[in-house]
Amino acid sequence: MTSRRLEKIAQAILETVSTTILLHLRDPRIRDVTVLHVDVAPDVQSAKIYISIMGDEKTKALCMHGLESAKGFLQSKIADRIQTKYTPVIKFVLDTAVKDSMDTIRILDELQAEREAEELAENSSSEEEQGTEEETPQE
Repeated sequence: MTSRRLEKIAQAILETVSTTILLHLRDPRIRDVTVLHVDVAPDVQSAKIYISIMGDEKTKALCMHGLESAKGFLQSKIADRIQTKYTPVIKFVLDTAVKDSMDTIRILDELQAEREAEELAENSSSEEEQGTEEETPQE
Protein backbone atom coordinates (compact mmCIF):
# COMPACT_ATOMS: atom_id res chain seq x y z
CA MET A 1 0.00 0.00 0.00
CA THR A 2 1.29 3.45 -0.81
CA SER A 3 2.65 5.64 1.93
CA ARG A 4 0.22 8.39 0.94
CA ARG A 5 -2.70 6.09 1.66
CA LEU A 6 -1.16 5.03 4.98
CA GLU A 7 -0.77 8.70 5.92
CA LYS A 8 -4.42 9.35 5.12
CA ILE A 9 -5.49 6.36 7.21
CA ALA A 10 -3.24 7.48 10.08
CA GLN A 11 -4.69 10.99 9.93
CA ALA A 12 -8.25 9.61 9.91
CA ILE A 13 -7.46 7.42 12.93
CA LEU A 14 -5.88 10.35 14.76
CA GLU A 15 -8.91 12.57 14.16
CA THR A 16 -11.38 9.82 15.06
CA VAL A 17 -9.63 8.83 18.28
CA SER A 18 -9.10 12.44 19.35
CA THR A 19 -12.73 13.37 18.74
CA THR A 20 -14.05 10.21 20.38
CA ILE A 21 -11.93 10.69 23.50
CA LEU A 22 -12.98 14.32 23.76
CA LEU A 23 -16.69 13.99 23.05
CA HIS A 24 -17.90 10.43 23.53
CA LEU A 25 -15.95 8.71 26.30
CA ARG A 26 -17.54 9.13 29.71
CA ASP A 27 -14.89 7.28 31.72
CA PRO A 28 -13.71 9.60 34.52
CA ARG A 29 -10.24 8.02 34.39
CA ILE A 30 -9.66 9.37 30.89
CA ARG A 31 -8.66 13.01 31.32
CA ASP A 32 -6.01 15.36 29.93
CA VAL A 33 -5.15 13.09 26.98
CA THR A 34 -3.58 14.42 23.80
CA VAL A 35 -3.26 12.20 20.73
CA LEU A 36 0.10 13.09 19.23
CA HIS A 37 0.76 10.74 16.34
CA VAL A 38 -0.45 7.50 14.75
CA ASP A 39 1.73 4.88 13.04
CA VAL A 40 -0.13 2.42 10.82
CA ALA A 41 1.45 -0.88 9.79
CA PRO A 42 1.89 -1.34 6.03
CA ASP A 43 -0.76 -4.09 6.01
CA VAL A 44 -3.23 -1.84 7.92
CA GLN A 45 -3.77 -4.61 10.47
CA SER A 46 -2.38 -2.64 13.41
CA ALA A 47 -1.84 0.93 14.50
CA LYS A 48 0.15 2.50 17.31
CA ILE A 49 -1.44 5.59 18.80
CA TYR A 50 1.06 7.82 20.59
CA ILE A 51 -0.54 9.81 23.40
CA SER A 52 0.51 12.27 26.05
CA ILE A 53 -1.18 12.39 29.45
CA MET A 54 -0.74 15.28 31.83
CA GLY A 55 -0.47 14.46 35.52
CA ASP A 56 1.43 12.25 37.91
CA GLU A 57 2.25 8.58 37.40
CA LYS A 58 -0.92 7.36 39.13
CA THR A 59 -3.10 9.53 36.89
CA LYS A 60 -1.27 8.28 33.81
CA ALA A 61 -1.69 4.65 34.83
CA LEU A 62 -5.42 5.12 35.49
CA CYS A 63 -5.88 6.89 32.18
CA MET A 64 -4.02 4.16 30.27
CA HIS A 65 -6.20 1.54 31.97
CA GLY A 66 -9.32 3.48 30.96
CA LEU A 67 -8.11 3.75 27.37
CA GLU A 68 -7.44 0.02 27.26
CA SER A 69 -11.01 -0.54 28.48
CA ALA A 70 -12.37 1.74 25.74
CA LYS A 71 -10.24 0.18 23.00
CA GLY A 72 -13.12 -1.79 21.46
CA PHE A 73 -15.37 1.26 21.30
CA LEU A 74 -12.59 3.29 19.72
CA GLN A 75 -11.92 0.55 17.16
CA SER A 76 -15.59 0.51 16.18
CA LYS A 77 -15.48 4.28 15.62
CA ILE A 78 -12.33 3.83 13.51
CA ALA A 79 -14.05 1.07 11.49
CA ASP A 80 -16.97 3.41 10.76
CA ARG A 81 -14.60 6.13 9.60
CA ILE A 82 -12.02 4.37 7.44
CA GLN A 83 -14.12 1.51 5.99
CA THR A 84 -11.30 -0.83 4.99
CA LYS A 85 -11.31 -4.62 4.75
CA TYR A 86 -9.57 -4.88 8.10
CA THR A 87 -9.93 -2.56 11.03
CA PRO A 88 -6.51 -1.91 12.56
CA VAL A 89 -5.96 -3.30 16.04
CA ILE A 90 -4.92 -0.27 18.06
CA LYS A 91 -2.25 -0.06 20.70
CA PHE A 92 -1.72 2.97 22.91
CA VAL A 93 1.85 4.12 23.48
CA LEU A 94 2.60 6.73 26.14
CA ASP A 95 4.88 9.34 24.57
CA THR A 96 6.97 11.22 27.10
CA ALA A 97 8.40 13.74 24.62
CA VAL A 98 6.08 16.52 25.80
CA LYS A 99 6.94 15.94 29.47
CA ASP A 100 10.65 15.73 28.64
CA SER A 101 10.55 19.01 26.72
CA MET A 102 8.68 20.72 29.57
CA ASP A 103 11.32 19.46 32.03
CA THR A 104 14.08 20.72 29.76
CA ILE A 105 12.48 24.15 29.51
CA ARG A 106 12.10 24.29 33.30
CA ILE A 107 15.78 23.41 33.78
CA LEU A 108 16.87 26.02 31.21
CA ASP A 109 14.74 28.66 32.94
CA GLU A 110 16.37 27.81 36.28
CA LEU A 111 19.84 28.08 34.74
CA GLN A 112 18.96 31.43 33.17
CA ALA A 113 17.71 32.73 36.53
CA GLU A 114 20.95 31.59 38.22
CA ARG A 115 23.08 33.32 35.56
CA GLU A 116 21.10 36.53 35.90
CA ALA A 117 21.52 36.40 39.69
CA GLU A 118 25.28 35.87 39.31
CA GLU A 119 25.57 38.78 36.86
CA LEU A 120 23.59 41.01 39.20
CA ALA A 121 25.85 40.05 42.11
CA GLU A 122 28.98 40.72 40.02
CA ASN A 123 27.67 44.10 38.88
CA SER A 124 26.72 45.18 42.39
CA SER A 125 30.10 44.11 43.83
CA SER A 126 32.00 45.96 41.10
CA GLU A 127 29.87 49.08 41.73
CA GLU A 128 30.70 48.87 45.45
CA GLU A 129 34.42 48.65 44.66
CA GLN A 130 34.18 51.70 42.42
CA GLY A 131 32.23 53.58 45.09
CA THR A 132 34.85 52.92 47.77
CA GLU A 133 37.66 54.08 45.49
CA GLU A 134 35.90 57.39 44.88
CA GLU A 135 35.29 58.03 48.58
CA THR A 136 38.90 57.67 49.68
CA PRO A 137 40.50 61.07 50.29
CA GLN A 138 43.31 61.93 47.98
CA GLU A 139 46.35 63.80 49.19
